[in-house]
Amino acid sequence: MGTNCLFDGLLAGRETDPRRLLLVPGDRSWSYADVVDLSGRFANLLRQRGVEPGDRVAVQVDKSVAAIALYLATVRAGAVFLPLNTAYTRAEVGYFLDDADPAMFVCSPARATEFDGIDARIETLDGAAGGSLLQSAQALSPQFANVARGPGDLAAILYTSGTTGLSKGAMLSHDNLLSNALTLVDYWQFSDKDVLLHALPIFHTHGLFVATNVILICGGSMIFLPRFGVDAMLEQLPHATSMMGVPTFYTRLLADDRFDRGLVAHMRLFVSGSAPMLAETHVQFEQRTGHRILERYGMTETNMNTSNPYSGERRVGSVGFPLPGVEIRITDPESGAALEPGDTGMIEVRGPNVFVGYWRKPEKTAEELRADGFFITGDMGMIDADGYLHILGREKDLVISGGYNIYPKQIETEIDALDGVVESAVFGIPDADLGEVVAAAVVLEPGAALDQARLIDALGSGLARFKLPRKVVFLDELPRNAMGKVQKNSLREAYG
Repeated sequence: MGTNCLFDGLLAGRETDPRRLLLVPGDRSWSYADVVDLSGRFANLLRQRGVEPGDRVAVQVDKSVAAIALYLATVRAGAVFLPLNTAYTRAEVGYFLDDADPAMFVCSPARATEFDGIDARIETLDGAAGGSLLQSAQALSPQFANVARGPGDLAAILYTSGTTGLSKGAMLSHDNLLSNALTLVDYWQFSDKDVLLHALPIFHTHGLFVATNVILICGGSMIFLPRFGVDAMLEQLPHATSMMGVPTFYTRLLADDRFDRGLVAHMRLFVSGSAPMLAETHVQFEQRTGHRILERYGMTETNMNTSNPYSGERRVGSVGFPLPGVEIRITDPESGAALEPGDTGMIEVRGPNVFVGYWRKPEKTAEELRADGFFITGDMGMIDADGYLHILGREKDLVISGGYNIYPKQIETEIDALDGVVESAVFGIPDADLGEVVAAAVVLEPGAALDQARLIDALGSGLARFKLPRKVVFLDELPRNAMGKVQKNSLREAYG
């Protein structure tokens, strides 16, 4: 077997390990040996179908053990794994396929006919482990001589969410993924005793490259749910030691009276990321369970950058400190000059986790990766006197009104603290006089007696006049993407 940096780092020595890796409730348990076996069959099939080292394998399939094995098989074959959100339409997928030019596209059997005529070999795979890929692989050997791949070789391409302009493919190397997972295993103290409750999608860095890679390295196991559901989570929590989720997971659990201290007394760790968590959620969770959620900060282009400490103060409203080996600096968005603690500016990141560049977009790579290796994240933030990083929003979300810079996060914090408010999103809308003014979308608790005038009046004592919303819309829920991030571009388009 050749030295394959990522696969060897994740699974070296586990080819015959009989211990459980994945439990699919209602189905079966898969050992490490089972998953390595299936990945070997898939790797042989990829080679048989003409997939060469460096080729892209695009995948839009439901979450399943076979999908994890296909990810590992792609790595073993020296190819580049390209997972796609299962909610993407034919037109959206068409853009990614044209841009990435994959040698193979794997989709669900139900959608295969949508892609007739694309310039890639089509195979199918479904959540019940059916489809052409599995049927063909069954007859092949589980033994596969891994293609040699070094730390700098590409392992995956993840497309950005594309909230402004076209999505860009972030190229992630073997070392980007492996080094970050090794750091997280140590920082979050994962071991082979851990059982992770996994309800995240696996087309995203959180569910695939954080949760899955961490468990593979530490030798633990996962309860592998196809999706988040409160009933399933409550049923499986007593069998887990740890959980990773987005804030929506936690708010929905808190909304159920069955979720109580006794249910999670044995748990070791709750991690949240992919979207900011409200301070109220942190407080309610700790009061209900006795656990304080560990919030961290990552990106498609970098995997994980910072984390609140495992041991020590997990500061509400902060995403903690830079991970070991990762550097964070705050710079002036115009000049790029480094700023002092307490100043608000652009968050820049440097470390082994930072991506190689954007696929076939050297000009975008040059714009966002500085010569000294720092990546310009597009996130605005501040490092406090104790070294904790606070994220204040995306640069594109900055509202400039009459020449004043307004950071939406500050206003959202004030709105969210009002009685009767569940959550809010602040964004800018065009104004002929001031260029932009502040608008707010607000979700209220049932029966809350709050209208635009009362809300603005309540904010008046805590915010400068130029920061007060000129327009307030009340919604049943905020628009979000699959990972729970509020889509402010949708709000701007709808109400601007």
